[in-house]
Amino acid sequence: MKTKNIMIVGVGGQGSLLASKLLGKLLLTRGYDVKVSEVHGMSQRGGSVVTYVRYGERVCSPVIDEGEADFIVSFELLEAARWTKFLRPGGKIVTNTQNINPMPVITGAAEYPAELVKKMEEAGIDVDAFDALSLAEKAGSSKAVNLVLMGRLSKYFDFSEAEWMQAIDASVPAKFKEMNERAFALGADA
Repeated sequence: MKTKNIMIVGVGGQGSLLASKLLGKLLLTRGYDVKVSEVHGMSQRGGSVVTYVRYGERVCSPVIDEGEADFIVSFELLEAARWTKFLRPGGKIVTNTQNINPMPVITGAAEYPAELVKKMEEAGIDVDAFDALSLAEKAGSSKAVNLVLMGRLSKYFDFSEAEWMQAIDASVPAKFKEMNERAFALGADA
């Protein structure tokens, strides 16, 4: 099997590391060789972060180069646009439509770009954009955006719901299990 590559991008504090670990556990249950990177970027709330998940028969490195990502899962719209050069031809971006202003926008030195989904689609990028934040809040917490996005990503894989639930159970504390399962289901059904 050819190695598959998933980038998870967002802003620090959104739960991208948990999403990466969950995906890694899920892929390991299928017997894939899996490499999950550490967080690259500023992990404190507000900084841009990226993690890599690579899987296949044999994976030598956790790093994804430009033009190699099969999927980019983005917690924030500008982060989706920022990493498009890493998407391979025919790849897909699954993104939350939430806007989180970066420092240049906060200080007034720049404006948040308008119509990012439209611009990415006009550039020939396959974008699955939706309001994951509202679904996370419906599930019980704005912090559940990561599980909403994993639910949406699950539509593009042939793993059973039971396999996803097993990975969730192995990745989240028991007291948050029910809320995270709700968030995943809302993302999968959106």
